[in-house]
Amino acid sequence: MRKDIHPPYGPVVFRDKSAGFAFLTRSTATSEKTVDWEDGNTYPVVDVEVSSASHPFYTGTAKVLDTAGRVERFERRFGAR
Repeated sequence: MRKDIHPPYGPVVFRDKSAGFAFLTRSTATSEKTVDWEDGNTYPVVDVEVSSASHPFYTGTAKVLDTAGRVERFERRFGAR
């Protein structure tokens, strides 16, 4: 890799405020806000809208759409014209 063209890669806390869930990982994302983590160190924190703790797919609240039934219902209503 060439020097001085890549952003710094370091520890960052991603926090999902809607679910009260946070995790520490490494990223190039930065933030002016910081948080004191469980290990006693201070890390930059990035607030996210959706994480695995609040996404319907991961929480098991996702709805399965019956697309075949919708197509059949549409054809019954409006006919194959």
